[in-house]
Amino acid sequence: MENQTRRCGWVSADPIDIDYHDHEWGHVEKDSQKLFEQLCLEGQQAGLSWLTILKKRSEYRRCFYDFNPQKMITITDIEALLNNKGLIRHRLKLKAIIKNASAYLAMQHHGEDFSNFIWQFVDHQPIINHYCRLEDIPTRTPISEKMSKALKQRGFAFVGPTTCYAFMQAMGLVNDHIVTCVSHPLSLKNGK
Repeated sequence: MENQTRRCGWVSADPIDIDYHDHEWGHVEKDSQKLFEQLCLEGQQAGLSWLTILKKRSEYRRCFYDFNPQKMITITDIEALLNNKGLIRHRLKLKAIIKNASAYLAMQHHGEDFSNFIWQFVDHQPIINHYCRLEDIPTRTPISEKMSKALKQRGFAFVGPTTCYAFMQAMGLVNDHIVTCVSHPLSLKNGK
C-alpha cells in the first residue's frame, strides 16, 4: 500500500499502469515520431481509460507500422482495422490516425519539425506543476486550447483541448505528478 500512496491517485494496481506511470508519464519526450504516436493514441482514448489504450498499444503499433507516417498513409482497409479486437473499433478514431499521418507529413513537407512545433507551446521547457491533490489538476488549459487549434488548422483530428492536455502531461510538456508522488521532481530531488 505504501507504493500506491506515493504514486499519483489515477494509477491502478495493474502492473502495466504502474510501469507506465513510473517510466513514461511526465518524462520529457522530444522525439517527433514518439510525440506523434502518443498524440494518435491519446485521440483513441477519448471516453475510455488510458489503461485500455495501454493494453492495446502493441497492437496499434503493429497495425500502424510503429506509427511511421509514410507507411500509415498507405492504409486503405479500414474494415480490417474495425474487425481487429486488439484496437478500439471506432471508425472515426481509426480514420483519424491515418488523417493525422497525412497532416504530420504535410508539416514535414513544409519544413515544420513536429517536435519543435509541439514544444513551442511551452517555450521548449517543461512546466513543473505542484498540485497536492488529483482533483486540483486541470483537464485543459489555455495552452492546450492553443495547441488543439493549431493542430486542427494543420489537419489533425481527435485533438481537442482535453486530449492535448493529456498528451502534454504524458510527454512531459507539463509535469502533473502530485507533489507527494515518487515521480514528482521534488521527490526525486529529495531522494524520496
